Amino acid sequence: MRTAEDLTSFATAVTWNNSDLLKYRSVRLSYRGAESMERQELEAFLALAEELHFGRTAHRLGLSAGRISQVIKALERRVGVPLFERNNRRVALTPVGERLRDDLLPARRIIDEALARAVAAGRGITGSLRIGYSSSMAANLLLNTMETFRTSHPDCDVTIQEIQLSDPYGPLRSEQVHLQITELPVDEPDLDSGPVLYTSPRALLVSSSHPMARRETVSLEDLTHETLLTIGGTVPQHWLDYNFPRRTPSGRPIPQGHAAISWQEIPFLVAAGQGVSLACTEAEPHYSTPGVTWIPVQESLPCHFAAIWPRHGMTTRVRAFLETLHKTTPAGRR
Repeated sequence: MRTAEDLTSFATAVTWNNSDLLKYRSVRLSYRGAESMERQELEAFLALAEELHFGRTAHRLGLSAGRISQVIKALERRVGVPLFERNNRRVALTPVGERLRDDLLPARRIIDEALARAVAAGRGITGSLRIGYSSSMAANLLLNTMETFRTSHPDCDVTIQEIQLSDPYGPLRSEQVHLQITELPVDEPDLDSGPVLYTSPRALLVSSSHPMARRETVSLEDLTHETLLTIGGTVPQHWLDYNFPRRTPSGRPIPQGHAAISWQEIPFLVAAGQGVSLACTEAEPHYSTPGVTWIPVQESLPCHFAAIWPRHGMTTRVRAFLETLHKTTPAGRR
C-alpha cells in the first residue's frame, strides 16, 4: 500500500526542467517504490479525471473503453490505492485520485506550454506581428483572435494599431504593419486579400432634424438631392466608387461633398447638417453621435471586411495568424 508520503514524492517527480519537458512524447514519471508512469497512463488518468466516463475518455484518446480500463487498473495496482470509484451508474475520483489530479495538472500544463513554444519556434512563429484595423468592428475581430493566437504562440508578440481610411494601404507598404483587416474592395497589384471575414448591411447617416430621419428605410435613389460626405486622402477611386457611390443604381449623379481625412469626423459633420453619409449599420454602437440618425439602406450595398497583406509578405507569422483568424471568426458573420 502506498502512503501519502509516497504519493507526494510521485507528484514532486513531475517538476522537470525545460530540457526534460521536450521529451514528453516518451516521458516516464517515476515515483518512490514504483516503476514509472507512462505517458498513456498520464493521459488516460487526467482525461478520465475530467470526463468521469470511460466511453468519452476512450473517444477523446482514440482508444477502446476496455483499454482505458486496463491502463487505469494497472496504474492503481502500482500506486497501491484506488484512484476512481466506479459502478454501473457513475465514475468518481477517490480522495487520493483527486490529490493526484491536482498535483499532476500543473506539470501537464507546463509540458503543453513547453511543447507549444517548441513547435512555434520550429515554425518560426516568434518575434513580433503588427496588425492594422480600419474600424472598431475589425478591431473586435482582432482582439478575439489575439487571445487564441497568444495561447498557441506565446513567443510571438502581437500589437494592433488603427489605420486611417485616408491612407488605407500606406502602413502596409511602409511595413508599419504586416497584416490589416479592412473594408473591401481591394484591387492593388502589390497587395493580396483573403476571403470575406465579416459582412454588414449599409446605413445612411442623416441629421436628426433632416426630413428623412423619420423614415424606416431609405433608397440610394434618394441621394440625388443630398450632399454625400466622403473620405479624402490617398483612397483608391474603385474603393470610393463602391463605398461612396457617385451614381445611383439608375445612373443618376449623387452630389459629392466634403472629403474628410478621418471617418470619425463624418458623424459630427452630419450632425451639423453639412451632408449625409454611408456607413455599416453595425458601426452605430461604436460611432453613435448626438443629433445623427442611422437609417437602413434598401439596396444591397454590404460592407465587406477581409484581411490584406503585401503580396510578398506571407510569413509564417502572418499565415499562422490568418489560420487562427478564420477559425475564431463565426461563420454566421461572413
